[in-house]
Amino acid sequence: MATTSPLLALPTVRDDLVRVERALREAVVADDPFLTEVASHLIEAGGKRGRPAFAIGSAATAQPTMAPVTNDVVLGSVSVELVHLGSLYHDDVMDEASTRRTVESVNAKWGNLQAILAGDFLLARASEVAASLGTEVAGLLAATIGKLCEGQVLELQDTYNVARSEQRYFASIAGKTASLYATSCRIGALTARLPRDQVDALTEFGLAYGMAFQIVDDVLDLCATDEQLGKPAGHDLIEGVYTLPVIRTVARGDGAGRRLEAMLGRTMPETDMREARAIVRASGELEASLAAAQGQVLAASRALAPFASSQGSCALVGAAEHLLESVSAIATAA
Repeated sequence: MATTSPLLALPTVRDDLVRVERALREAVVADDPFLTEVASHLIEAGGKRGRPAFAIGSAATAQPTMAPVTNDVVLGSVSVELVHLGSLYHDDVMDEASTRRTVESVNAKWGNLQAILAGDFLLARASEVAASLGTEVAGLLAATIGKLCEGQVLELQDTYNVARSEQRYFASIAGKTASLYATSCRIGALTARLPRDQVDALTEFGLAYGMAFQIVDDVLDLCATDEQLGKPAGHDLIEGVYTLPVIRTVARGDGAGRRLEAMLGRTMPETDMREARAIVRASGELEASLAAAQGQVLAASRALAPFASSQGSCALVGAAEHLLESVSAIATAA
């Protein structure tokens, strides 16, 4: 199993991400030292910085080989990562999560009120950074924050809903996850001043990648360990969030599907969660869901086909393909 995305393996991208990291820390400095500490918590915890990397990779499709991106691209990358971090602060409050990225979550360490306010602060700083890049970038980021909320609300409406449909699942993940990947790519392209057809193609790529990313993440929640995830596995089942493999297992209507359906619709104890994960793993629906993710990866690759000659485009497509490679060994071993 490959451990590093082809995009993140490029020395130029790694160097640019160092610049993003520095700018991220500068962006969350507040007059109050406590707010700075809370707002910096998940930045200090690390992370792959996938969304900034996609903004950088998108900007790099302008030329055949990779070169350092402009300061505007770095700031655009910072704006999307701040939105992502702010959403994580809020998500952890809603989920009552105790850990995030292998460290104590902000809500667990300081409390829900502090986590909510710090999340709001991160979103405000994201908007401020985006505004410095022009009205189109600022408007795009604001619209994306709205899509994140819409997708999350759709998921909340279906909490503990045994009859959750695939259509509503896909609508939710398009908003809560894929929209920010699409915006990351679009902001990278806009701040690099790319032609409009290329901007649109990169946006299409980011949307398809984001859909695949969330499907893969949902599969991992059902087959990976706590250590592999960096957070408690099976959390979606316990919280009543029924993802694609679960929806499809129930829809089969066979003995296993009926057994799983009988366990859903209410708060699930740890023992039931482990049994439910085993039922889904045995159903074959993990593999079927990964096939759906594969379809999104193919759509992402097709979007960038006209720009296949650039190193940045090749690295982005490689990152999409790596997404599936990174989960297949785990799903097979489960």
